[in-house]
Amino acid sequence: MSQRTTLILFIAFMAGIGFGVLKFLSEKSYPEALIAGVVAAGGCTVGLHSLID
Repeated sequence: MSQRTTLILFIAFMAGIGFGVLKFLSEKSYPEALIAGVVAAGGCTVGLHSLID
Protein backbone atom coordinates (compact mmCIF):
# COMPACT_ATOMS: atom_id res chain seq x y z
CA MET A 1 0.00 0.00 0.00
CA SER A 2 1.40 3.37 -0.94
CA GLN A 3 2.00 6.22 1.47
CA ARG A 4 -0.70 8.29 -0.25
CA THR A 5 -3.30 5.56 0.17
CA THR A 6 -2.37 5.06 3.80
CA LEU A 7 -2.67 8.78 4.50
CA ILE A 8 -6.06 9.04 2.80
CA LEU A 9 -7.47 6.04 4.64
CA PHE A 10 -6.09 7.20 7.99
CA ILE A 11 -7.58 10.68 7.68
CA ALA A 12 -10.92 9.27 6.48
CA PHE A 13 -10.95 6.77 9.36
CA MET A 14 -10.32 9.51 11.92
CA ALA A 15 -12.98 11.74 10.37
CA GLY A 16 -15.46 8.86 10.47
CA ILE A 17 -14.74 8.26 14.14
CA GLY A 18 -15.09 11.97 14.88
CA PHE A 19 -18.42 12.28 13.09
CA GLY A 20 -19.70 9.09 14.69
CA VAL A 21 -18.80 10.28 18.18
CA LEU A 22 -20.40 13.67 17.61
CA LYS A 23 -23.55 12.03 16.24
CA PHE A 24 -23.72 9.68 19.22
CA LEU A 25 -23.30 12.54 21.68
CA SER A 26 -26.14 14.44 20.03
CA GLU A 27 -28.61 11.59 19.43
CA LYS A 28 -27.57 8.79 21.87
CA SER A 29 -28.18 6.19 19.17
CA TYR A 30 -25.51 3.64 18.20
CA PRO A 31 -26.98 2.77 14.78
CA GLU A 32 -27.26 6.41 13.73
CA ALA A 33 -23.71 7.10 14.93
CA LEU A 34 -22.39 4.09 13.01
CA ILE A 35 -24.15 5.13 9.81
CA ALA A 36 -22.91 8.72 10.17
CA GLY A 37 -19.35 7.52 10.73
CA VAL A 38 -19.37 5.18 7.73
CA VAL A 39 -20.88 7.80 5.43
CA ALA A 40 -18.39 10.43 6.63
CA ALA A 41 -15.45 8.08 6.11
CA GLY A 42 -16.65 7.19 2.62
CA GLY A 43 -17.17 10.82 1.68
CA CYS A 44 -13.79 11.82 3.04
CA THR A 45 -12.10 9.01 1.14
CA VAL A 46 -13.59 10.17 -2.16
CA GLY A 47 -12.89 13.84 -1.42
CA LEU A 48 -9.32 13.28 -0.29
CA HIS A 49 -8.61 11.02 -3.28
CA SER A 50 -9.39 13.90 -5.61
CA LEU A 51 -7.72 16.50 -3.38
CA ILE A 52 -4.40 14.81 -2.61
CA ASP A 53 -2.54 14.20 -5.83
